Amino acid sequence: MRASDARATAALEAGSRVTAHTTRLGGKDVTDQVLSWELERSYSTDLPDAMRAFSGSSSAQLQLQIAGTGGASAPALYSPWAPRSTGDIARPGQSVVHAYGTDAGTLPAFRGTLRNRSAASGTDLVQLTALDGAERLHGPAALPKPYAGFYWRRPVATATWCVDELLRQAGVHSGPPPRFPDVAANAPLTLIHASLHGGFATPYGQPEHLPDPRHYSWTRTGAPHEMMLVPHASPHAQSPDTDVSGLIASWFPRSRPTAPGGRLFAETWVNSAVGIGSTVSMELDLKGEGTHVGQLRLTADFSQGKVFMYSGSRGVGGWHFTWDLPEMKTRPGVWHIGGLFDLTAGSTTVFPTLQPRLTGPDGSHYTFTAGTFTSAHATALQQVSELAQMRLITTIGTEGVQLTNGMPALPTAADFAQTGSWTKGAELDEAILPLYSVPRVSGSQWEVLTQIAKASMSTAEFDERGIFRWHNHTRFATLPTAPDLTLTSVRDISSLTVAEEIDACRNYCVQPYRDWTAVKVTSGTTYADTVIREIPGLSSITIKYVLADEEFDVGPPNTDDDQSVAPGFSVRFAADDAAGADAVKGAVEVLARREDGYLVVQFTNRGTRRLYTVTVDGKPSVFIQTLKPSAEAVERQATSSSVGGTSERYYGRQEFCAEASDWIQDYRAAKELADAMRAAGQYPVPVISDTQVLYDPRIQLGDVVRLLDSTGAELDTLAWVVAIKTSATAAGAVQQTLTLRGTRPNGLPYDTGLTPDTPADHTPFPAGNTYAAVRSRYTTHAALAAGGRTWRQVKEETHD
Repeated sequence: MRASDARATAALEAGSRVTAHTTRLGGKDVTDQVLSWELERSYSTDLPDAMRAFSGSSSAQLQLQIAGTGGASAPALYSPWAPRSTGDIARPGQSVVHAYGTDAGTLPAFRGTLRNRSAASGTDLVQLTALDGAERLHGPAALPKPYAGFYWRRPVATATWCVDELLRQAGVHSGPPPRFPDVAANAPLTLIHASLHGGFATPYGQPEHLPDPRHYSWTRTGAPHEMMLVPHASPHAQSPDTDVSGLIASWFPRSRPTAPGGRLFAETWVNSAVGIGSTVSMELDLKGEGTHVGQLRLTADFSQGKVFMYSGSRGVGGWHFTWDLPEMKTRPGVWHIGGLFDLTAGSTTVFPTLQPRLTGPDGSHYTFTAGTFTSAHATALQQVSELAQMRLITTIGTEGVQLTNGMPALPTAADFAQTGSWTKGAELDEAILPLYSVPRVSGSQWEVLTQIAKASMSTAEFDERGIFRWHNHTRFATLPTAPDLTLTSVRDISSLTVAEEIDACRNYCVQPYRDWTAVKVTSGTTYADTVIREIPGLSSITIKYVLADEEFDVGPPNTDDDQSVAPGFSVRFAADDAAGADAVKGAVEVLARREDGYLVVQFTNRGTRRLYTVTVDGKPSVFIQTLKPSAEAVERQATSSSVGGTSERYYGRQEFCAEASDWIQDYRAAKELADAMRAAGQYPVPVISDTQVLYDPRIQLGDVVRLLDSTGAELDTLAWVVAIKTSATAAGAVQQTLTLRGTRPNGLPYDTGLTPDTPADHTPFPAGNTYAAVRSRYTTHAALAAGGRTWRQVKEETHD
């Protein structure tokens, strides 16, 4: 239930119902013009349709009737053809905020946007209809298609991560958003943004290495914002790519900045009090000529109270700067960690300038003096190269990994916190439904959210304050023992209808799922460029390749040189378009993105020389190869039943097979859903509908109420609120109607004093006359045939 102040609570408990409401359109108070209103909320995805016993909508809807003001009629002021100066207050898309309560105070009830308006000419009435935040989610749904899941045969995301990403696309955030998501010339760009809200998938960048799911979990408890990755164990063997220990995940950037030349800012949020250790590192690999790989690294060690920033090369070593921060040891909790790698001071080689920035659990900001390597630190020197990947190595809870290129300097405290750029507008539940391949989606963001909710028996709603809330099926798994509110027929209930139906009983539940365990990775479509491309100095060119919807994402091409050639997806640059021209490294920044059915590849020449996409033998050098699953996932089933159990004994076997869905790709998840369906439906649970109650503005969907009816149904039970309809008339009378679903059935059937009839009646029919009796009656065939009787009549006739 919603919280209210002491005065309002006391008035409601005393039975006071002097109703009140406030309504704003476009930020303007129109309360005095509202003639009537009606607000309806309900769940529609908490159970499969066959088990729900009532229909509902997951979007809240508000209907208003408003009158005119100042001597002008409502149609004259607010109809579609009214002057914009007055009519825009009621235009579709305009903001609506509604609150209701009593004279002791009102509570937020609805926040959304107008959907339509209807003005009846000749009257003083305009009808308005508004929907809640779901109206903001009508943009096209798009989800990344990483191949890492079936490549590693490990989950790359969860359905919860997909929900979070769809919300982010609509501007509904649960954590810090990408700093610079849009591509613009000579502007900063977000290269990688991994929220870690239940998955390693990213809207910008692409996952490369996925850790073993046995070594980590996703949790909301203690997360800096919404959800974090929590390591449970480090890999048994240390990765050869780094000399840092911990749980490892890595990503390709969507663009490959060059070195020298770029400023890379890496950051993440952590909870230093959660995990198996005390360190977190973000490491950047810079692919140089041949087998040379430069490395940049930011490490925070909370046990030592130190921050390290490193520059070196794989297999060679390097140097690091160290900054002391004792508060890291004494203030465990949520920290924001960032580090700037400045690679601009050089032409063919560069000694990086490194500088960290941290924010502590209490909001304190810590900046440090930048450190620049010199010739005294020879192994810290970085060669011409391009950014290959980013690696997270952590032993503590981590959320929101982000890598940005092109920032002019270390961000200020306000910029570091992204103050003013976002507000938290969503709350998720624990991550569910692990995904090896993110399903293809179509339709609006809200439509896809609804699909996920139905597949997972979850609920998706915008609450009265406009905050999105996602609840898994586990919300209804634990039976409540105490109510949020008690409603009695003596005071609160004016009418109710209790219904129970066997169609809602399901004791044999089947949940199909897609099994990806045997699927491997194989080559997909290849694109070999047919033209040598020319890239003028300090300029960009863009190439588009058709990319079918079923194709999986690819990263930016690797830049080849004359010592090594990257397999699969690569490009080579030279200063001449002739055969034998030397390869040029570290001069062209390559960006790749998926857009409207195309793979868009952009080459930006950071130098002044004119360059060409040409191989050593004088042919076009752009080569693209996609990856795809080696086979389709196999559909299997998880079943939950209790053969011969109590439910089957009283109600028979009632089978329910859920719809097959690409969102369920794991046996354990499928079995949990099947078990949840059977737990909810193995006995017919009563639905209490048309429950008219004494108006209480605190009641919310999902609340548990205790019903005490001593006048008719004679019930005393706990029930969940699954639908609310509240309306008010011009006279000020408010009516509130609830739909409730019992938390449990009314015990098991006893059938006391009853002997239920069998399904079939096996009582034998009357035998009728025997053959001997017929023969004695009719001694000849002629006598038997006389009168045209049938054999049945002969058998059934009686004789004195």
